[in-house]
Amino acid sequence: MTAHETSQTRIAPAWTQQLRAVLRSQESVLLFITVIAVLILSTQTDKFLTVRNLLNQGRLMTEIGLIALPMTYIIVTGGIDLSVGSIAGLSAIMLGYGWYNLGLPLELAIVLALGIGALAGFANGLFIVLFRVPPLIMTLATLAFYRGLAEGIAQARSVRDYPEWFYALGQRETLGIPNQLYFLVIAAIITAIILSRTTFGRSLYAIGNNELAARFSGIPVRRNKLIIYTLSGFMSGFAGYVLVSRVSTTRSDMGSGWELDAIAAVVLGGTSIFGGSGSIVGTMIGLVLIQLLKNGLALTGVTGDATIVVIGSVLILSTLINSVIQRRVEGL
Repeated sequence: MTAHETSQTRIAPAWTQQLRAVLRSQESVLLFITVIAVLILSTQTDKFLTVRNLLNQGRLMTEIGLIALPMTYIIVTGGIDLSVGSIAGLSAIMLGYGWYNLGLPLELAIVLALGIGALAGFANGLFIVLFRVPPLIMTLATLAFYRGLAEGIAQARSVRDYPEWFYALGQRETLGIPNQLYFLVIAAIITAIILSRTTFGRSLYAIGNNELAARFSGIPVRRNKLIIYTLSGFMSGFAGYVLVSRVSTTRSDMGSGWELDAIAAVVLGGTSIFGGSGSIVGTMIGLVLIQLLKNGLALTGVTGDATIVVIGSVLILSTLINSVIQRRVEGL
């Protein structure tokens, strides 16, 4: 056997392993489905595949995206946070209430709103790690509690007429790109690096795979859970701030249903609801796919109920395709 043949023999297994890894990934399957969906929708209406429309969809998906990033961390650990929409609504109300009713400077009211969001997330995490309340039960309870607080504080009144500079984040553009998109991209890059390249990120996977083993291995399970639930609350508060800046008003129903959209993006992106696996890249692809499906179907005249059916079908289809590909790859 020549040296060249020997080299090829050694390299081949590495290429095979890489091919298997690529084909197995939910991200690659989802990206393929996204491309197909975009091509199909672009043939149905000439308004879909335009720069203006795509940038506008980026603007609209930012709030859900900001929530979906820490939601990925939480689901990777095997948890769930159903209160994110209510926290966003409460933070939005506190922003307007602090500025209009308490007379705080608007900058301080924004800090108050973000702090309220972080505090709400911290409270979730505290009960989950100290009193071992299941995340589903705890965040389902605070979903109602935080929404009730928002409605009680708002008293069915909205706050408008913010200073002009306040709308820069939600309504203005820089270099032709909506300002909030920059925050979403930066946040996605940071959270992706943390999850995939740091000890903290690896510890989240370990917790999701086997929490007891992670605790015996010296991983600070309680502290890490408290961090990610607090982060989830903070990002929900920030999403509420972005929404108020975009729509120019505060309402107590802001953020309703966001938890379902965020969880759908995370699960569609390949994060296991049982914990132990997932990625920020997959979450972002899932987020983009859901938003483009909503927009494309709306432009073609499809009703809201039918859109939900289509998105659910895509979720099931992507999961099935990924399962089939994994079985075939394992046989290579």
